[in-house]
Parts: sequence; structure tokens; C-alpha cells
Amino acid sequence: MKGRLLSLDVFRGLTIASMVLVNNPGAGATTYASLLHASWNGWTFTDTVFPFFLWIAGVAMTFSFARRLDMTPGSSRGPLMLHSLKRAASIFGVGLLLNGFPYYNLATLRIPGVLQRIAVCYLIAAAIVLYFGIRGCALSIPVLFAVYWVFMTLVPVPGFGPGVLTTEGNFSAYVDRIFLTGHMYSQTKTWDPEGIVSTLPAIASVLFGILTGEWLRVGRSREQKPSGNEKALWMLAAGGILIVAGYVMNIWMPINKNLWTPSYTALMAGLALVVFSACYWTIDVKGWKSWSRPFAIYGSNAIVLYALSGLLARLLSLIKFDGATLKSLVYQNVFVPLASPYSASLLFALSNVAIVYLAAWAMYRKQWYVRL
Repeated sequence: MKGRLLSLDVFRGLTIASMVLVNNPGAGATTYASLLHASWNGWTFTDTVFPFFLWIAGVAMTFSFARRLDMTPGSSRGPLMLHSLKRAASIFGVGLLLNGFPYYNLATLRIPGVLQRIAVCYLIAAAIVLYFGIRGCALSIPVLFAVYWVFMTLVPVPGFGPGVLTTEGNFSAYVDRIFLTGHMYSQTKTWDPEGIVSTLPAIASVLFGILTGEWLRVGRSREQKPSGNEKALWMLAAGGILIVAGYVMNIWMPINKNLWTPSYTALMAGLALVVFSACYWTIDVKGWKSWSRPFAIYGSNAIVLYALSGLLARLLSLIKFDGATLKSLVYQNVFVPLASPYSASLLFALSNVAIVYLAAWAMYRKQWYVRL
């Protein structure tokens, strides 16, 4: 991982480990509240994971694009845009494969998903930064927020009217029902948490990361570059401002992960800045790296590990013995006797984190880095 920003790999690893943790409880009914999504408005620890990953993708994109352009001075943006399109298509395709595994019923295959949203947001953010620059990224955030706000508050939904933000009556769910009927999240059926309209502010999550990446790179051509301490402090301050902005916007539009509201987007970008500034100051500024290696390993093949954890969870639920799933047998016979129901559920989730880490460690030892 030579030449990489170690703190970003560590933050990515922490995020992916958290994603595996919250996605694989032993039993949903006995899961600690912080390891579940908020039922509708509000947020929990679990609700920070996905936007953190989008934000990280934005930061990484800034360094990746700059490195590629430095390697071929004077080159056009076209090849980078084509590279971004291919990568987005690969990530989107993996998401579809995961959604359909193992039956692949095209009539009911869920089209949206976590990886699909990552792919779409990555592609659109790439186009914005390549063709409109950093200023375009900064201006696009309020534009995306404003367009989303108009849709969600002013456009009437048949049978509900404008500005209704309930699960059934919001404009985002209405659009999902028009274009995605039969292809939505099985647990919601009439709307999708990674739906079409809510992708607009999710793009801003990546753009916030791009702006952060540019700040980390700023001053390379200047005589007086900001020190690491200054960069960490400014990121911390910017994070605090965005957190406050998120709660201010919450007055008019609630913090809501399922709708990916602007208040939620700003709040999560602020929290990401705060957490990352701590990682950056600790690892890259102060050089305290010894604790971070397991997380850096986890972050080196993030998309692959996420897909692997999804396949593992699916297989545990598909393989059955005498009518009971392998997941249920392992959970009931190994973890339930060890602790209280809530702690047993947590231990099962942690065991998934450990198993996926073994795969990450094996790939790291072999120097296998899969870049979709």
C-alpha cells in the first residue's frame, strides 16, 4: 500500500468492518438499537456506515484522478471518464449479481442496492469533477439539495399531495413505484432505500469527499503548504459546521437515511470529517500507526470484502439441515449459550467480521488488490 494515504485506508477499513458488523446480526429481534437502522427519521451508528463509504470514495477519487493525470500530462479527461464508466459498470454488475444470488429471477430481481448506488454516485461525481472542476463540485451540492427539496416538498403525489414525507406518501417512493415496481427491496416492496430520487443527495456525499480530498492536496504548488496539523484542524472545524447545518436543516426536513435527505447528507459528511480528521492526525501527522494495520488491511479490498460478506450471509441462510438454516444452527448452538440474547447476537456479528478479516488478510499477504 505504498504511496497511499494510510489514514484513508484505515478509515475505509473501519467503515467496511462496521458494514459487515451491522449487516450480520445473529437475530434481528435481539440486536442492540445502535446496530439497527433508525426506523424512519433520526439516525443510529448503523446509519453512518453507507454515507461514510460514499464520502471515502470521493476522497480517494481526488487522489486517483490527480495521480493518473500527473502520469500523463496534457491528457484529456476522456480516458478517465471512460475508466470511471467501466468501473461504475463493474460495481453495478456485482451489485446485481449479489441481489439475484443464487436464483436470478429476472422478473423480481432487485435493481437498486448499496453497490448500485455507489456505482451511480461515483460515475456522476466523476463527471462533475472532471468536466466542471472543484468549483463545479462545490456548486453542485446546493443544486442537488435544491432540486431534491423541490421534488420532495412541492411536487404533489397522487392520493397524498405535496410535501408528505411518510413511507408511502413521499415523492421518492412514488417515483420508485413508477419505475421500479417488482424490482425493489423485498422488505419494503413499495419503495426502495436506494431508490431513484434519493440518489440525488447521495451524489453530494461523494462530492463532499472530493472537496475534502482537494483540501488534503491543496498547496502542493505553493511555497507555504498547510501543515498536517492545520489540515486536521480545518477538517475538524468543517465537520462541526456541517453537523450544525444538518441539524438546522432538520427543522424543515428531517434527518432520514431512507430518504437520504439533505439534512442527513450534511450531518453524515460532517461526522465523516470529524472521524477522518482524528484518523489523519493520529496516523499521518503524529505517526501513531501500530494500532491501525488490521484496519488498513480491511480497507485494501473494500468492495470485494463487502461482496464476500454478502455471499457468506446468503449462504448461511440458504443451507439447511432438517429444515433449519445453517445460520440458525450456528447461532443457537454456538453463540446463544455464551451470553445474553443481545450479546449473543453481537458475538455472531463479530464472528462474521473476523471471518471476513481472514479473507482480507490472505489477500493482503498475496498482494491481491482487486480494483473493480
